[in-house]
Amino acid sequence: MIADMTRLRCGDTRCQIAGTLVPAVEFSLGRDDWIYFSHHVLLWTDTVCTLRAMPADDLPDRRLAGLPAIMLEGHGPGHIGLSDNHAGEIIAIPLERGHQVLAHPSRFLCATGNVAYDWDRSPVYFVRWRGAEREREFPMGPFYDSFTAGDHEGLLLLHSPGNTFIRDLGDQESILVQPSSLVYWDDTVGLALHLEHPRTLPNPKDRQNYRLVWLRLTGPGRVAVQSVYELAESAGKLDHFSFASTRVW
Repeated sequence: MIADMTRLRCGDTRCQIAGTLVPAVEFSLGRDDWIYFSHHVLLWTDTVCTLRAMPADDLPDRRLAGLPAIMLEGHGPGHIGLSDNHAGEIIAIPLERGHQVLAHPSRFLCATGNVAYDWDRSPVYFVRWRGAEREREFPMGPFYDSFTAGDHEGLLLLHSPGNTFIRDLGDQESILVQPSSLVYWDDTVGLALHLEHPRTLPNPKDRQNYRLVWLRLTGPGRVAVQSVYELAESAGKLDHFSFASTRVW
């Protein structure tokens, strides 16, 4: 966890995280350094800093995915302040060269320019029957972001609503979490659906249709979980699921 008034440095760029309830991060950018971020998190900037829109070759796909359509670059020298405008914590993730982390798409705050950004479809889903129609449900969201450090070390900042808990999982060590509570995870961590059916229900059909939906994370690697989440839907007939295990209790 990054405490209030903590100062970080990446190359010639320095940043300071300030505040506890609705934290903000203030950057002092080096002359040849830059960061990128979604336009809605820009809190303030001095007139020396140069702002420009990031190229968006995949703009139609980003809009379809519900991801930020407009991304800005802030080029040094100069100072920039960013905030996600709601209560929570700012998580600072130093990335070594070639290191990749994956994150919930709505948690991104900013990253240094040498961190490559991409997004992809979630591999974890199940298919639910709604009358005569089948719908694919994504309990951890339909998309995720990926961030990879290039030839030099980089810095990634995420904003997590509520409180954040970080676990370092050993090889084959696993935990179960609420799917929507996942903030970020190393690319070495395995993801799978985990469904639990209560044995106490007398009707076998009820036991099949009612379940608890979890996300199983298996190490090695680091994962972060937030205390604010939405419960996954837990009733209805399932036809198919991806990467799932089950347990009856």
